[in-house]
Amino acid sequence: MVAQALREQIDSGEISDGLPSEAALMRSLSVSRNTVRRALKLLESEQVVESVPGVGWRIPSNNDRRSLAERMAALITESSLGLGDTYPSESKLCERFGASRTAVRRALAHLEGIGLLDTTHGKGRTVRALPASPEQP
Repeated sequence: MVAQALREQIDSGEISDGLPSEAALMRSLSVSRNTVRRALKLLESEQVVESVPGVGWRIPSNNDRRSLAERMAALITESSLGLGDTYPSESKLCERFGASRTAVRRALAHLEGIGLLDTTHGKGRTVRALPASPEQP
């Protein structure tokens, strides 16, 4: 709920660069510090916000507001991958998206769960289905 409220403020432009301090978020959302921190960590794993030492939490400079899973799904189309083609390794995905291995693994699990990717032990991941194009409902 807190993460969703922050995401909506970011999407609407209410928050456009740096996020308010944890204390200010606690007051404005009427929640505990732990709740604020959990929400920020969730948003960080989705690459909606990033922590900058000495600065605080801010919105990443790339203006792509899609979740990591959405960007990874789009990689199939952007790279012209077809059914059965090998999907990039975790380490290549971490490098490409500037994400932690944990965040990449979570997104990969999501893509496998919705049927876009298939994993074969010892062989890696392959494209199982193509993502729907943005024009489709």
